[in-house]
Amino acid sequence: MGQKLPDFPANRWADAMAPSLDDFTHMVRDALRDLPQPFLDYAKHVSVRVDDFPDPDVLVDMDIETPFELLGLFVGQGIAEGGAMVESGQLENAIWLYRRPILDYWAEHEETLGTVVRHVFIHELGHHIGLSDDDMDRIETEAL
Repeated sequence: MGQKLPDFPANRWADAMAPSLDDFTHMVRDALRDLPQPFLDYAKHVSVRVDDFPDPDVLVDMDIETPFELLGLFVGQGIAEGGAMVESGQLENAIWLYRRPILDYWAEHEETLGTVVRHVFIHELGHHIGLSDDDMDRIETEAL
């Protein structure tokens, strides 16, 4: 016959909802709160925003075919380029996290959602600080 299903508490998932934009904002706040110095100071100079998907113009500018490819984005002038302080006419430095692509990534991997959100946030904060993708990959590899 078939395989016996494990016993779960009744209706464990019946009322579960996907995490909202507010839920993601709380996860980012948790990640921010746990940052060590000097990263906590660096984070003071960037706003963090959460949206379902990147703006279509961002996808065109970055030559990305599907919005599910982009989990997060740093926009602005990083600290390494003198972008810690916003001057007149300069856009505010911002980190964007995209809920739906992050949820899609989470569903396909064996990591907790909080871990994925924290990783994406810290990765984008690294760009704000002036680290390249290669720099961050090397740091992550060395930390393992």
